[in-house]
Amino acid sequence: MTIKKGGTDNYLANHFIHRSNWLRAAVLGANDGIISTSSLAIGVAAASDIREPIVLATVAGLVAGALSMAAGEYVSVSSQTDVEEADIERERIELNEMPEIELLRLAEIYEKRGLKRETALTVAKELSETDALKAHVRDELGLNEISQAKPMQAAFASGSAFSVGGILPLLVVLFLPLKNIEFYLYGFAIFFLIILGGTAARTGGSNVSKAIFRITFWGTIAMGLTALAGYLFDVNIG
Repeated sequence: MTIKKGGTDNYLANHFIHRSNWLRAAVLGANDGIISTSSLAIGVAAASDIREPIVLATVAGLVAGALSMAAGEYVSVSSQTDVEEADIERERIELNEMPEIELLRLAEIYEKRGLKRETALTVAKELSETDALKAHVRDELGLNEISQAKPMQAAFASGSAFSVGGILPLLVVLFLPLKNIEFYLYGFAIFFLIILGGTAARTGGSNVSKAIFRITFWGTIAMGLTALAGYLFDVNIG
């Protein structure tokens, strides 16, 4: 690949890894919003012959799910951030207390990646002179700007995406005929999941067919089992 004038910005534009953090949270949120809200609506519809309980359950599932996704994503990613910050602080202390050992450790890492011992030591020295902590955080801990956890970004992406995904089955419940609503919900949910899987795959530069199959397969299982539970209880809500 030829790097055009403009440096690494043009080069990075051809890759998708820098989108991985927010894309993962957004796809997870939208997928969960579509599947969980549709599944909940299908389960209630299987046990009810009037619209109001289905709408109420769908709205409740949408609101609770969006808040839960955002909160859960924030807490889990914050925990990851805490671990990362603790490791960075530990690395800073080690650099202050035993810089020679840390230099040799960094050189050893480069040597294991294929550099000759003398070259590895030279690279380690030059990088350490520029920013020793940054070099160790990147190459010893494996952390960089792309991989570092961002709790607020993940929470917002996940909660917003869940809301968007959950609104879609709610529209089906509100406006389509009540008769056979379970099949309408399933059909539209699969349609929404296909769009989501294809869009996410294109955004991330991955295989579209594989993404669509994966997301629709597990969506079908979730909605099918929920509908089965509704029919098995055979409780008429109304």
